[in-house]
Amino acid sequence: MKLVILESYVMHPGDLDWSGLRALVDDTDEYVRTAYEEIAPRIGDAQLAVVNKCRIDEGVLARCPGLRWVGIIATGTDNLDLEACRRHGVKVANVPAYSTYSVAQMAFSLLLAVCQCPERQDRAVRDGYWQLQVPPGYGILPQVELYGKTFGVVGYGNIGRQAARIARAMGMKVLACTRTRRPADAAGGVEFVELPDLLAASDVVSLHCPATPATRGMMDAAALARMKPGAILLNTARGALVDEAAVAAALTSGQLGWYAADAFAVEPLPMDSPLRTAPHTLFTPHVAWATGGALQRLMEITAQNLATFLQGHGQNIVNP
Repeated sequence: MKLVILESYVMHPGDLDWSGLRALVDDTDEYVRTAYEEIAPRIGDAQLAVVNKCRIDEGVLARCPGLRWVGIIATGTDNLDLEACRRHGVKVANVPAYSTYSVAQMAFSLLLAVCQCPERQDRAVRDGYWQLQVPPGYGILPQVELYGKTFGVVGYGNIGRQAARIARAMGMKVLACTRTRRPADAAGGVEFVELPDLLAASDVVSLHCPATPATRGMMDAAALARMKPGAILLNTARGALVDEAAVAAALTSGQLGWYAADAFAVEPLPMDSPLRTAPHTLFTPHVAWATGGALQRLMEITAQNLATFLQGHGQNIVNP
């Protein structure tokens, strides 16, 4: 069988490679990045493909009749038309939970940076300033203690639960809003509430749900108006969950205290995005998932996904 890797940039050269996948097949083609119009020609007559952000839809599938398996090196499948894949007899396997600890960690990295400005404090010290002598131009705001504050988790999957554990370890009260609740969740010291109640009560709201028709744009002007004035919104999930123009307006008015995000509706973040000129923002370029530990798990699970498919059954199939 032939395997086509369409986005090899996901792995850091010298740290991790695709040898685990190559060892499973006779023929492998590898491309660093692939534009949409290049997807079908590059897959060609291959039976197997690995993607990250590439869009696999009816137009691609119609031109690749030999394709039988797509491995997405991610958890989310927003860029794949799963129903079209099912119609064409293409199984899609994702990689669940590989980045749980890294993404939850990033949520708190952003939160702590907002609350205590360590990078700005570091620049001030290096420039010769100390404590209350730091000029206003450094943008250092009063520090915020998280102990006793309320942390609202929207989406209580693997990452949401890990974020809740971290928040509780820091002495925060945790509220959670989730579509599905597991029996064991009640023992975690977390109070489950509806979204409007969570928004009204939380000092920090952290998004950890997938982008679905029900959740896209959920953090719109109305939702932001329900939040505590000056609250912090964290998004390490999907950019599509928020109305970015509404977030920028809420930041400008002061209704929203901070917006810290690792994911955006359009990536890279457009230069004309209203978020770029809004006050009190902190951004990272969608890299929460890319720690060494997470990437190692990503590669191992992707190789297992392919190996089990070749053995005749397949694991982590999202469109059975």
